[in-house]
Amino acid sequence: MTSTERLRFGVDLVTFFHPDFWDVKDYDGIIALSRNEPRVFWDKILDAVQASGVTGVELTFSPFNWQDATKTYGSVEAFAAELSRRGLTLASGFFAELEAAGDFTEADAQAAIIEKAEKYAEFLKACGSDIMVIGAPLRQTLGAQPVRFYDFEQARKIADFLNRLGATLYAKGIRLALHTEAHSIFAAARDVDLLMLLTDPAYVHMCPDTAHIIVAGSDPLQVVERHHERVIIAHWKDALGPMPADTPIDEHIHDRHRPYFCGFGLGRVDWPGWTRLLRDRGYDGWAILELDAAADPLSDIANGLKLVRQALLPIYR
Repeated sequence: MTSTERLRFGVDLVTFFHPDFWDVKDYDGIIALSRNEPRVFWDKILDAVQASGVTGVELTFSPFNWQDATKTYGSVEAFAAELSRRGLTLASGFFAELEAAGDFTEADAQAAIIEKAEKYAEFLKACGSDIMVIGAPLRQTLGAQPVRFYDFEQARKIADFLNRLGATLYAKGIRLALHTEAHSIFAAARDVDLLMLLTDPAYVHMCPDTAHIIVAGSDPLQVVERHHERVIIAHWKDALGPMPADTPIDEHIHDRHRPYFCGFGLGRVDWPGWTRLLRDRGYDGWAILELDAAADPLSDIANGLKLVRQALLPIYR
């Protein structure tokens, strides 16, 4: 098997969440366009993905989610056909409901999350994907009152739910992969170690995001070295360095992340080391070249893919 067969490259659609790409003034303009001209909106995205040279798509939050895609093209089958005629594959789908759920330790909240995840799983399976990437709950701003400690007992409760969610998805042919979202309970090295310890490896897998791990103050190579057997998909992304420990964690945290992300190969990620690690651990699967809200996503993705092919794939061989 060649390196290009072992590694398949895709992009998360959050990459297209920049006003410049849509020739609008702000993010509200993007939302308005997606609602007013949904077919133009989605065709432009899929055409850009095809033109960039990657072959996989990861769906994410609205207006880039599975409900929007289904509504735009009329059915799940029609959306799958639009991917297929462009030579694209649905690599995975990002499930953001857990992060937004607040206190999901209540039985009713958990039941609602599982119901949403089951519907999403059916869509993914129908489109030929078997991976659901899920964001973990956010941490609390340092020093906030009343203090909520992310200790063993709290982690155990969350792990119990993730185990049950993973088993539910497995029954539908879908694998659950936790995403290392900076400022969540699953990004810094200690937090990843704790949740990996407490979850069942048969049902809970991992989606490391190199940039988010760096923003969280940890080393993605060290984190993945310890848990490589859990990795079923990975986000390849670069970052300038860690964010301050006292960064406010609120509804704007994802906007605060963006200045710390940078073009592929321009940040702190040791890409040759990362490639050797995945090679030596026998990783086969999707590499999602994610760029948060890129102004020129087509060029950025194409340039990143060029760097990968010229500098990194020879290592993987």
